[in-house]
Amino acid sequence: MVHFMDLRAFILRTHVLKLYRQALRITHRAPVHARDELRQTARDEFEKYRHCDDKQKIRFLISEGKQRLKGLDELLDMTGNS
Repeated sequence: MVHFMDLRAFILRTHVLKLYRQALRITHRAPVHARDELRQTARDEFEKYRHCDDKQKIRFLISEGKQRLKGLDELLDMTGNS
């Protein structure tokens, strides 16, 4: 069965995928001993909500994810992991 998304769902999906790619890029900057754990944590968070259809909740999760990545990015900058 083919599942078609409406435009808003498609746009949300692109935002989620962009956030996931950003998470992977940022974890690549982490110290070697912490990279795998950070990547797995990011993946687990995305997988936990994989089947969520509530667009409002997805927008909230994207916003929360951006804040958490911003915090991690700033922490890595402060520790000299650029």
